[in-house]
Amino acid sequence: MRPVYMITGGITKFAKAHPEMDFRLMVKEAFDYALNDLPGLTRDMIDGSVCSYFSDHFTRQLKAGAMVQDYLGLCPKPSRRIEGGGATGGLCFQAAWEAVASGRMEVCLAMGFETMSRVNTWKGNEFIALASDTNFDYPVGGFYTGYYAMMVRRHMFEFGTTVEQMAKVAVKNHRNALHNPYAQSPAELTIADVRSSPMVATPLTIRDCCQMSDGAAVAVLASEEAAARLGGQAVRITGVGSGTDAMRMADRPHGGVILLPHESSVDYTGLKYPGVHSFRAGRMAAKLAYEMAGIGNPREELDFVELHDAYTSSEIQTCEDLGLCRYGEGGSFIDGGHSFLPNIDYGLSFPAFSPTARNHIPVNPSGGLLACGHPVGATGLMQAVFAFWQLQETIAKHLGDSTLQIPDARRGLIHSHAGTGTYITVSILERV
Repeated sequence: MRPVYMITGGITKFAKAHPEMDFRLMVKEAFDYALNDLPGLTRDMIDGSVCSYFSDHFTRQLKAGAMVQDYLGLCPKPSRRIEGGGATGGLCFQAAWEAVASGRMEVCLAMGFETMSRVNTWKGNEFIALASDTNFDYPVGGFYTGYYAMMVRRHMFEFGTTVEQMAKVAVKNHRNALHNPYAQSPAELTIADVRSSPMVATPLTIRDCCQMSDGAAVAVLASEEAAARLGGQAVRITGVGSGTDAMRMADRPHGGVILLPHESSVDYTGLKYPGVHSFRAGRMAAKLAYEMAGIGNPREELDFVELHDAYTSSEIQTCEDLGLCRYGEGGSFIDGGHSFLPNIDYGLSFPAFSPTARNHIPVNPSGGLLACGHPVGATGLMQAVFAFWQLQETIAKHLGDSTLQIPDARRGLIHSHAGTGTYITVSILERV
């Protein structure tokens, strides 16, 4: 397969509702931004597209992707729709990578959206819950908050994870988003604010959960030759990986930990894995992406991570899955301040915190899903756009604020997650 580069991207503001725009206009706003940011690229140069959106129910429209393709003036070029729960945007990004890597296209548009405000919140939660096993889990569990509450309860039992550690994730991500004008819910929170907010499913409060959103995002991928021809500051996609797991959590077997390049089986003697405290699919996705990108130790070789923090608990779990810390150490990883930006005052104290140490790796500098929102089909592509801007060192240009810019960032990871870990994608982007 040949090298693939991201050459431009754009997003809309994620919001509780965009009543002034339908899904087509939202995607066009992000698409126009991407084209304007790379003057050498025109619509005629795009060979085809991949479109991602989670649910036909939110739009009450089958084949909405075909309508977006037409609205952008891309007909009769090829296009296809990608759907995979919360990982929809990440799967779309990797499908566009495949189109270019295979040689089928020189330039491919990945575009995603969701209009979740078109239904009541309870109905939206019902639609999302249909991404569980509707014959077994759904009738006795229902909404996803219940599943994640159960999983973090097990994590707390196995490893001693605390609600205060979870709350620190919310404090971090919401405060990061104060510097991101595209975010839905920036806020200056304290641990007490998070814990005193309404309880949704013990121990998860409403501040532990991401919000449903309206929004769109696009990423344009190209071959090495096309990227050189179009100019601009391209970013190379050096690793892609994905993993899967059984829909029904009771069907998930126990076995040996899937080891990452820097780990040994001795690290996990006696660990019951994956149980319901960890995401086996995330481990597989990370392993494949690291191997492809030549990463030996992610904590030392990555400069930042944008991961799927649908819940504060899932950020802690995912830091472990990605090998940023060992299984069982996700809570102490947060307590140590390792995932926080060193230039922001979070109102928290971190013992022995050293922002210059190589074990410091910012997680969700954008604000993540918790603060940016989660318009499902757009979320993974939003992560790609923020990673792209970080690696270009153009955060100040696009956000009007340089606070979230990680100095000399050279390699970043984006991560999308579906269901209770049934589809997970990991992609590695590098500055060239």
